[in-house]
Amino acid sequence: MCGIVGIYLKTKKYEKKLGEFLSGMLDGMATRGPDSAGFAIYSKENKNIYKYSICLNQMSLNEFKIKISKLLKKIKLTNYSDHVVIETKDKPHKVIEILQNQLQSVSLVGYGKSISIFKQTGNPKDVVKKFKLSSFSGTHGIGHTRMATESAITTQGSHPYSTAEDECLVHNGSLSNHNNIRRFLIKDGQKFNSENDTEVAAGYISNQISKGKSLESTLKKSLKDLDGFYTFIAGTKNGFALLRDEIACKPAVVAETKDYVAVASEFQAMAHLPDVNSAKIFEPKPGVVYHW
Repeated sequence: MCGIVGIYLKTKKYEKKLGEFLSGMLDGMATRGPDSAGFAIYSKENKNIYKYSICLNQMSLNEFKIKISKLLKKIKLTNYSDHVVIETKDKPHKVIEILQNQLQSVSLVGYGKSISIFKQTGNPKDVVKKFKLSSFSGTHGIGHTRMATESAITTQGSHPYSTAEDECLVHNGSLSNHNNIRRFLIKDGQKFNSENDTEVAAGYISNQISKGKSLESTLKKSLKDLDGFYTFIAGTKNGFALLRDEIACKPAVVAETKDYVAVASEFQAMAHLPDVNSAKIFEPKPGVVYHW
């Protein structure tokens, strides 16, 4: 059992409160996933700047600053708990190669022109405080609270998973054929950093999108290709999509107003949102892709 949440702002009215809203949603899902938590924040992209979200793991901030300054020039580095976000004009192929070959002890958790990702083990209520989530602004965000089942309680085992530029996925459920899908995707050039089944689903989505498929058509296709019980929230720079498998044993509820669309595993995660009592509230249908 895990908790998933997402909020998409339809207007600019609440952009400065996005982090505050998402923080409350993750707090509300702490009982569904006490082992770890994570979130992705999307903001308006700067066309010339890439953002790289990095978990330092055991490396100190000062050591990382010294090492990265020798490898990349003209960067802006912002520290959030045990994560840093690097902003630079350097493109992904260069930065990823540097991280993989010269800074193997740190972990790249996401990158793009719009996305920032943070995740950590521990009680979700503590995690959101450590990252000061309530201070973030943006256009949309998704989050996850995890109760570990098929893999260890680690940062690498935490959601969201990002397997391509400005893409990420959170997932409540389990996939039964993820090992077969993983082998197929690896042969097709996809790389993985954990044994988690959700990373396989994220890689599946990225693989399809890289071949020209839309997010909506990819999620529809996943109903045939991915076996198991699941509710997905898949994020891109343009918004996010929601899908429950055709059995739909993993819960989800949607609340929509003129200002936002909110998604959560349980309504209690949305009870603090403005005007939620007058929102259009519904349970998403099984096997139907919803996209905002």
